[in-house]
Amino acid sequence: MITFQQDVDVNKLWRTADSTGWRASCAPRTYWPPPPTESESNGYLRVRCNGGLNQQRSAICNAVVAARIMNATLVLPELDTNSFWHDESGFVGIYDVPHFIKTLKYDVRIVMSIPEITTMGKSKKLKGHQIRPPRDAPVSWYATVALETMKKYGGIYLTPFSHRLAEDIDDPELQRLRCRVNYHALRFKPHIMKTSSEIVNKLRSEGHFMSIHLRFELDMLAFAGCIDIFKPQEQKIMLKYRKEHFAEKELIPMERRRMGKCPLTPEEVGLILSAMGFDNRTRIYLASGELFGGKRFMKPFKTMFPRVENHSTVGPGKLEENTQGLAGSAVDYMVCLLSDIFIPTYDGPSNFANNLMGHRMYYGFRTTITPNRKALAPIFIDRMEGRGISFERIRRVMFNSHFGGPHRRIHPESFYTNSWPECFCQPDARNQADRCPPDNINDVLESQFQSEEEMEEARATNQTDSSSLIEEPTI
Repeated sequence: MITFQQDVDVNKLWRTADSTGWRASCAPRTYWPPPPTESESNGYLRVRCNGGLNQQRSAICNAVVAARIMNATLVLPELDTNSFWHDESGFVGIYDVPHFIKTLKYDVRIVMSIPEITTMGKSKKLKGHQIRPPRDAPVSWYATVALETMKKYGGIYLTPFSHRLAEDIDDPELQRLRCRVNYHALRFKPHIMKTSSEIVNKLRSEGHFMSIHLRFELDMLAFAGCIDIFKPQEQKIMLKYRKEHFAEKELIPMERRRMGKCPLTPEEVGLILSAMGFDNRTRIYLASGELFGGKRFMKPFKTMFPRVENHSTVGPGKLEENTQGLAGSAVDYMVCLLSDIFIPTYDGPSNFANNLMGHRMYYGFRTTITPNRKALAPIFIDRMEGRGISFERIRRVMFNSHFGGPHRRIHPESFYTNSWPECFCQPDARNQADRCPPDNINDVLESQFQSEEEMEEARATNQTDSSSLIEEPTI
């Protein structure tokens, strides 16, 4: 945390946060054996990743770690295309598959599909025994229950697979593996990266720009129970949506607001930026779905900050037929990742904001301004009740922040939001565990990997020679 200062220069926020000598590093720092060969593998792991793009992204990271724990072969993860996005892109339509497999070759063996097995002269595809894993399952569950089932059936199919591996893992090497998947292996398809790059270049052609994830959509507002600022007809829509999609629970809007559980309105975001010292020349990229309540909620924000863009207004033509689907979300993700400043307005169960905050830390401690909604709530409630607005009070809240710099992870902060210190290092750290790995770590891993491949080839050759001796008829 930095101490509040009356004269904070807001222009300094366009730079990256102070790294205090830390840099991103997720390479192994202890002996890291190669993944099992085909003959050594304990079986095949299939998973179905549900939810939106970033919930699926976390699930993919967990799937790789689970496969490593079980010494298993990972089948390319399936992305649920029905329950959320109604988008048929799948893994191969969103991510660069060859890059994914190549990047993780020292960690897990990955195949596109489970091969056919032959028994009694008949070939059939091994589907894998279906299991519903417990939420936030510990490493021990995968090393016992899941592994024993895999060995029995030759493969397992874990579905659904969202939040099915505990975030807190004592083994820092497994946590670093998560980072290798998230920040190195998961690269979007070339057309998505090209579109994102073109948008960023357009925005940056006139100087710095910030991105804002404005989570002011029907699903999140209904989930939060913050209906008191809407018209009666809109409240009916929200209550109906909540009844159909979430567990029944009595929520009192003003109590939720006081606890900081309500997403910030566009106008509140504008007031925060104005109080911090940003002016109407600020270039803003807005990442959001369809805002609930219509244009009346955006009008005050655009009055304060007229230079607002999104992927539809600044993008090079149509992204996909469904810009609300995975491709549109992927473009928003990349533009927000590369922006000079990122502001998440609701970082509760929003995986988009949480993942981006973690990715931006890893990508060089890029500035992230995270409003403390609970601390801001009394200020905005006073305004709602006609007592005016105090920019001084807002500044005191907003400048009491780390702005994306290295800081200790404290519950309930997610590992995907903050992977420090496991996925960072210091060249001259006093603590041996925090020291950067040697520069030739990839050469070491490649050497181990090649040795394992050569041993597997030798074993295969020996098996072939032995079988030919057995089958050769005696003369």
